[in-house]
Amino acid sequence: MSDKDSGSAIYPPVKSGWFLVVMLTIAYIFSFIDRYILGLLIEPIKADLGLTDEQIGWVIGPAFAIFYATMGLPLGWLVDRSKRTWIVAAGIFVWSLATAVSGLAKSFWHLFVARMMVGVGEATLSPSAMSMIADSFPPEKRGKPISVYVAALSLGSGIASLIGGAVLIWAKTTPSVSVPLFGALAPWQLTFFAVGFPGIFLGLIFFFLKEPPRQVAELDSDLEGNNIRDALTYVSRRAGTYGTFISMAAVMAIIAYSQGFLPATFERTWAWPAEKYALINGVALLIFGPATVFITGIISDRWTQSGIADAPLRLMIVGFLIMLPTAILPMFMPSPEIAYAILCLNTVGIAMISGMAITALLAITPGQIRGQVVALYYMAISMAGLFLGPSTVGILSTRVFGEDNIRFAMATLPVVYGIVPLLCIPLAIRFYRRQLDHMLRQRDS
Repeated sequence: MSDKDSGSAIYPPVKSGWFLVVMLTIAYIFSFIDRYILGLLIEPIKADLGLTDEQIGWVIGPAFAIFYATMGLPLGWLVDRSKRTWIVAAGIFVWSLATAVSGLAKSFWHLFVARMMVGVGEATLSPSAMSMIADSFPPEKRGKPISVYVAALSLGSGIASLIGGAVLIWAKTTPSVSVPLFGALAPWQLTFFAVGFPGIFLGLIFFFLKEPPRQVAELDSDLEGNNIRDALTYVSRRAGTYGTFISMAAVMAIIAYSQGFLPATFERTWAWPAEKYALINGVALLIFGPATVFITGIISDRWTQSGIADAPLRLMIVGFLIMLPTAILPMFMPSPEIAYAILCLNTVGIAMISGMAITALLAITPGQIRGQVVALYYMAISMAGLFLGPSTVGILSTRVFGEDNIRFAMATLPVVYGIVPLLCIPLAIRFYRRQLDHMLRQRDS
């Protein structure tokens, strides 16, 4: 049977909705493996290409963000009008091929351009995914499916970490491997090939998937249409609501993307080899990340069904209050074991924000501009996270503290970017509840 929401919205069968969620989650896992793997290969890439921490910061962050962020809005416009499964299929093909090509990089600029194209492909996924998930489940039942999708962040990071750890161990005994057509390749180059090419076949599957019908019940009388100008006008008139709300998610992205430097930080500070960090981190991410988003999603749905309409925002704020101190304290611990134990709590905070932020956003966003607003959200947090996260750590490490003291750069970043959103939490609650009341009135009218 189909689920029915208030109003005239009729949702697809539950099994169909969950099958789509599973496929989108698999795609998200692939995307995050391709995105995350570079951070685990920093030291061999630096050695082979002669790069500095600052250059690595630019490759991890801005190179990926240039198109991942800026393509978001036009892709969101396309999501609101075109076949979303085909958009996802094309995106998977582009980012997978670009990841594989990263393994052929011979210089900083080769790697920079390849990472740009990874960003182009990955920009298609989340706006399409959130649009289709919202069209598959009513508002009071979206917490769990969105949490499943967002769990891919931890799953992808964990799998990438395990792969990276295995490759680093292998690299110590195998300096290079000869590959037909490409000649001798270092283990880090083969890693990009291994994680990139399988995604091409996943992209083909999405060309044949059926997408859910677009819902028309969640509309807003304040909107005349659903083009880019309408979406921008709607958001700008509610700048306080979206600004204070998204600022917390932006800090989460800044901290999360800066953690691409954690393997190097543990190696330089506590002499943990990168492969040891990668293997421990992989297991921990696979345990703490998915468990957190699943539990938080269940709590969010139960609270929402019991009448707490702003439940996702409340849980998001709890995650923010966990995340901020646990990003700073590990860098001053006397041992790597204690430092990493605190970072496990940081993973919990990041996972809570990742899952609840998008759930909260969907609750205050009209259906006819959902794809574009979700794209704006990802554009905002991606620009913040990718431009400010890795590059800030890289610059502070190379120019201020010295590359042997990279931990101080890691500890400084959350303080610099987290204080203002922390102080604005009361405003975020007030603005969000006002917009939520507006949306509830629209649905009841």
